[in-house]
Amino acid sequence: MGVVRENLDRVARRYRALPGPARVALVVLLVVLVYLLPLLRPPIITTNQIDFGGVMFAIAAFALVAVGLNVVIGYAGLLDLGYVGFYAVGAYTTGVLTSYHAHWAFFLALPVAIAVTMVTGVLLGWPTLRVRGDYLAIVTLGFGEIIRIAVTNVEWVGAARGIKDIPHPPNIGPDPEPPFGDGGLFTIPSLQWDGIVPSLDSGRETTFLVFGAVSAVPYYWLVLSFLILILFADRLIKDSRVGRAWEATREDEDAAEHMGVPTFKFKLLAFALGAAVGGLSGSLYASSQSGYINPQSFPLLLSILFVAAVIVGGAGNRWGAIIGGTLVAYLPERFREFADFRLLVFGLALMILPVYRSQGLLPPRRTIRARAAAEEIEHLEGRDEAPTEVV
Repeated sequence: MGVVRENLDRVARRYRALPGPARVALVVLLVVLVYLLPLLRPPIITTNQIDFGGVMFAIAAFALVAVGLNVVIGYAGLLDLGYVGFYAVGAYTTGVLTSYHAHWAFFLALPVAIAVTMVTGVLLGWPTLRVRGDYLAIVTLGFGEIIRIAVTNVEWVGAARGIKDIPHPPNIGPDPEPPFGDGGLFTIPSLQWDGIVPSLDSGRETTFLVFGAVSAVPYYWLVLSFLILILFADRLIKDSRVGRAWEATREDEDAAEHMGVPTFKFKLLAFALGAAVGGLSGSLYASSQSGYINPQSFPLLLSILFVAAVIVGGAGNRWGAIIGGTLVAYLPERFREFADFRLLVFGLALMILPVYRSQGLLPPRRTIRARAAAEEIEHLEGRDEAPTEVV
């Protein structure tokens, strides 16, 4: 892991040494490559037993959730084990407004779902953020289960049968004729690989920004676009006064209070912003290919996987959260041929990682600097000679 980190630091230094236009061109090229991954279908990483576009959609959705939860856990230091509750609130708000009780357009219901989820985060955080540590984890865990049990028994939101026929986002261009007719502006073929030789696969085409049951790639593009926007906002907030207040609260809440930081206000803000991103993710999930949600779509295991994504990637590092979300969503699907053992192996990996890499795969820079300083101090102390006796 140390070698990997050194290589990443070397790449980062070379990137910062590039002129401004070259850096912009490199970022644009990388973003375009990420958008085209489901169409390029690179060998080795492509899943053959399940639709690769659907897997990429799940990866982007998990990464988006992990970035939102990283605000709560990584920045503010609040252990939230019930994040799936916010995910469910966003999904059910979208389902109620677009299908069950009204017929709003998706992009009209989306901001309402985000606002409702943010208010839910404030209502949860106002009484519960006065407790810390394990007590906060227990309270948030109960919140996630309360939401699931509530939607199971409340008829107004569909009860146990859920909500179906949730509309997809609007298409760009002509709508396809049912069930699988042509539509959209144009189609984009995918690649198929014969070893290292690529060729166009005319039987596997994606209609540009037509949302439906045929292809999950447009949903992946949509979620990825939201993820990029959230990353920009995340960077601005992290580098602001709010981000510094979160860091002070996380490191020592009592000391931050004595220094004049209103810690409760900033913790509540972290809860609200994290809940908003969770609501956004849930809304996008509700309008995905199936257009159907029910209480079983939001189990406690999903909340644990969200936390695992942040911890695995590195709490406090937005790129680490993305890497963690990618691994948590991708690895079980990539190794589906070991269906009986994949979750067992995945669980063992989650147990081993904290032992050998307790700060995650990509810890924040402050953690690396603190660890390097501690190692340097230990090294210097080890070189000190024993003091001579003074007579």
